[in-house]
Amino acid sequence: MNLLNIFEFILHLDKYLYLLINTYGLLVYGILFFIIFMETGFVITPFLPGDSILFAVGALSALGLFNIITIFLLVAFAAILGDTVNYWIGHYIGPRVFEKESKFIKKEYLERTRLFYKRHGGKTIILARFIPIIRTFAPFVAGVGTMDYGKFIVFNIIGGILWVFTFLFMGYFFGNIPFVKNNFELVIIFIILISTIPIFLEIIKNRRKTV
Repeated sequence: MNLLNIFEFILHLDKYLYLLINTYGLLVYGILFFIIFMETGFVITPFLPGDSILFAVGALSALGLFNIITIFLLVAFAAILGDTVNYWIGHYIGPRVFEKESKFIKKEYLERTRLFYKRHGGKTIILARFIPIIRTFAPFVAGVGTMDYGKFIVFNIIGGILWVFTFLFMGYFFGNIPFVKNNFELVIIFIILISTIPIFLEIIKNRRKTV
């Protein structure tokens, strides 16, 4: 799947999810579990649209296409499990990933996450849930050796539940308002833009410090 296909998928999540439901039925629950798990569980998949998928699924749940409680528990577990796997991958790979560029893991993203982590400490695991890219790299960086697992799992559970609850129920309560429904693509773009604001703020702060 190239970038244009990914962008098309993100902008028309409601239509693609309808298609998936009609094609695969209850298996869609497993597909959504896998997508959320992949975005949070592996540093090579930060491009997956977690925020917008949760919003779209929430909106479709309000129409009765998903059971809101079942999907909430399922994807919250996927998010927590993903971060856990990511932590242990970072733990076993170790600090050497910061030493050289990889064609699979961008050193720039790792460094940006490390600086974000240094600034916000352990609560990074919670805050990062709401920031694309950093969301994927934060548990990996924590696993490299900067956080005890006992502390990590607490932040992981809190962050995973808050993130899923926020976007899923935003979609559930607001996704089918006529204006939102008729301008779904614009709403998805707005969610993406809002989610990336903290990244740009961090970049600006870091550049000011180096000036």
